[in-house]
Amino acid sequence: MSRKTNIILGLIGTGLMAIFVLGLAHSISTGFAGFWGGLPFLLIAVFVIALALYNFWEEAIKKD
Repeated sequence: MSRKTNIILGLIGTGLMAIFVLGLAHSISTGFAGFWGGLPFLLIAVFVIALALYNFWEEAIKKD
């Protein structure tokens, strides 16, 4: 695939994954667990999204 296609598909995929994980974290935090019960999952979710964004940057944008 071309570099432009990789960037576009990477943005779409990473964006959908981030929306899903943040929505799940929001659902857990506002539901039965409450904010403090959902906080560990929210922190893990933010870390995982940061890893996904780094991987997207390394694989699609930074390529030489």
